[in-house]
Amino acid sequence: MATLSLTQFLTLDGVVQAPGGPDEDRSDGFERGGWSVPYGDEDFGRFMDEVFARPTAFLLGRRTYDIFAGYWPKQTDPDDPVASKLNALPKYVASTTLTEADWAGTTLLRGDVAQEVAGLKERLDGEIQMHGSAGLARTLLDHDLIDTLHLLVFPVVLGTGRRLFTDGVRPTAFRPAGTRTTGTGVAIHTYELEGRPSYGSY
Repeated sequence: MATLSLTQFLTLDGVVQAPGGPDEDRSDGFERGGWSVPYGDEDFGRFMDEVFARPTAFLLGRRTYDIFAGYWPKQTDPDDPVASKLNALPKYVASTTLTEADWAGTTLLRGDVAQEVAGLKERLDGEIQMHGSAGLARTLLDHDLIDTLHLLVFPVVLGTGRRLFTDGVRPTAFRPAGTRTTGTGVAIHTYELEGRPSYGSY
């Protein structure tokens, strides 16, 4: 049985939209894309290389798939630790609107997303990785299907944009499993799924 991890970039105020460039995602009039770029350094790259050394497959939402498919197939350096994995390993896209997927190794998941992903975890081994795909991630969090969160918190506040954790998200407890900070101030927190929160008073 496979585990499912999510690697998510977010700002101090929780924005996850368009970290990689101004034109990555302008939906809802968002004009502050590319906010993660100034913080890339060797520490950041080292962590991402570690992440991409582990997957056996990828799971993506429609929007993230479109972004990735427009860029990564053109990166053909076999020594690129990110491109080599994304281009070679199986990719699963949860979408009811995507009609075809030309990126080699891509399979569309068209049914109930929670059931599809639960079945995927049962069939596969190793680590299935999600990157971005916040809308899909929220659905899977509500069904306790994400086992590991890697939250990369960038030291910037944007004040607007889509967020990963929104009102109505299912209350969930996670166990801290690691933390580090890059030279540019990106705080990388890893959490493992634990279950429902407990409550108390002082």
